[in-house]
Amino acid sequence: MDGPGHTSSQYRVPRLLVVDDNPSIRYLIRPLLEHAGYEICGETEDGVQAIDSAKQLKPDLILLDVSMPRLGGPEAASVLKRALPKTRIILFTLFDDAIGKAVASAIGVDLVLSKTDGMEKLLGAVQTVLERNASGQSVLSV
Repeated sequence: MDGPGHTSSQYRVPRLLVVDDNPSIRYLIRPLLEHAGYEICGETEDGVQAIDSAKQLKPDLILLDVSMPRLGGPEAASVLKRALPKTRIILFTLFDDAIGKAVASAIGVDLVLSKTDGMEKLLGAVQTVLERNASGQSVLSV
């Protein structure tokens, strides 16, 4: 990722926060993303913990489940985008129609992805969101 003003020594591994109330999902996601070269800086199981952890850890991207106890993904995403506007957010949902693109865009989510799409699509989505973040392009239209 060298470019103008960047050298290899300046490159930092993107840091991700994984938020899902299902430990099995977190267990599947972590090694996939770590093997792809990402740092998992934290894991939480609900939106309240996600907000607290994100403020401390300042991840580059948050993978956020839609339906969780205490505070769901869309509500947490809204708070997170106000607190950490440069942090990218992917809503990861079992129900691909649970949240529309217009709602996701309004709360500042970068992408909505169905869990039924599989792990390879998740990995591609993370790469796309982080790459487009660097270039300043919108991602939701993908």
